This record gives sequence, structure tokens and C-alpha cells, in this order.
Amino acid sequence: MTSQKKCIVDDQIFSPEDGMEICELNPIIQNLILKDYPKLSEHDLICSVHLVDYRLKYANAIISKGVKRNRKSNERLTEIMKSDAYKVIDISQKLESKQTFGQKLADNVAKFGGSWPFIIIFVFFMIFWIIINTTQLFGKGFDPYPFILLNLFLSMLAAMQAPLIMMSQNRSAEYDRLQANNDYHINQKSENEIREVHSKLDHLLQEDNTSFLEIQKMQLEMLGDIQKHITEQSKIITELSQESHKA
Repeated sequence: MTSQKKCIVDDQIFSPEDGMEICELNPIIQNLILKDYPKLSEHDLICSVHLVDYRLKYANAIISKGVKRNRKSNERLTEIMKSDAYKVIDISQKLESKQTFGQKLADNVAKFGGSWPFIIIFVFFMIFWIIINTTQLFGKGFDPYPFILLNLFLSMLAAMQAPLIMMSQNRSAEYDRLQANNDYHINQKSENEIREVHSKLDHLLQEDNTSFLEIQKMQLEMLGDIQKHITEQSKIITELSQESHKA
């Protein structure tokens, strides 16, 4: 009977097997108990029933901490999504929707002027021009050597084609500029989202897993206490049964 102690919570008398001393507990659970009972000593007893309450309180604190961190992470991700007001656009559709007739004509001229069909047609045209004026198929050449009229046409063609090609190149430069700006905003948005996802993964791997292991450890301790009580009760029952048989 001398080994029996009072529970620090309800002052009921318990044997050491029905509880644990403060010094035997997890330091975090010790701190939780000391907050409620600051004048305790290391060898004071807390019964198993009230110890379960503090262990559940500790588990709830771990879970609440993880929930708060996840909520903050979700709030940051939501803020990132809201703060980025840039709307991703289709550059080709945007440029084509406001394209004028002159711009379409410049694009078509530049496209045809930089193709093999144009080169082949132009080569055959010059060869045909030279043959007509050198062999005088129609009786007399209208542009004899050195083909001054052909040089004039070529100069006029180059003078007209060069500005049209430059207009098309300016449109290409505008497209590249808008596309680069669009890609920059998309990459910036993706980077912020990926950074936040990494933060959540780090929290999951480093803190949530640790908390989960702490809860599992506490569950094993509780199961160990239950097994201990069951074993002790079995011994008592066995001893009482043996004494009854002897009697």
C-alpha cells in the first residue's frame, strides 16, 4: 500500500501499474501537464485514464499544426493565382484578328518571294526574255543587248519587293516580341506555382511524416500500457484462481 500514489488530476489513489510517473513521459506531454499543474515533481503519478486525455491533446496539437500549415500554404497559392492578373493569350489569333489588307498582301508577297516557285519562274522569265531579244523571234528585238528594259523591270521589282518584305519582317518581329512577353508571364506564373508545390511537398515529407511518426510512437506507447495492464490483470486473476483452489 505504501507504493500507491494519488493521481495529480483527481487525487484518486492508484498503484504504479495504473499510471505513470511524470519523469517517464514524453517531454512534450510533460510540458502539457506542467502547464496545467506547474508545481508537480518528477515522481508524481498520473493515472492511465487522464494520461490518455493528455496524449490525445498532444495528438490534436500535432494535427492542428499540420492543418494550419497546409491552410497557409493553400492561401499563399491562392494569392499567387489572384495576384497574377495576366491573361494568357493566343498571339497568332490576336495578330490575325487585327491584320489589315496591306499587311496580308505584304505577308503573301514575302512568302512567295522567298520560295522556290518564284525563283524558278523568274529564272525562266529572264531566259525567255533574253532568247526573244537575242534571236529576234518576232522579227525585231524590243530590248536588245544589254537588256536595259529588263534591268529597269528588275530594279522596279526589287524596289517594290524590298519594302513589302520589310513590312512582313516587322510583323514577324512584333509577333516574336509579343510571344516572348507572353512566355515570360507564363514562365513566371509556373515558377511561382512550382515553388509553392515544392514547399508543400517539403512540408509533407519533413514535418507531416515526422508528426505521423510521433503519433504512431504515442499509439505504440498506449498499446504497450494496455498490454502491461492486461498482463498484470491476468497475473492477479491467476493468483486469485490458485488461492481459491488451495482454499
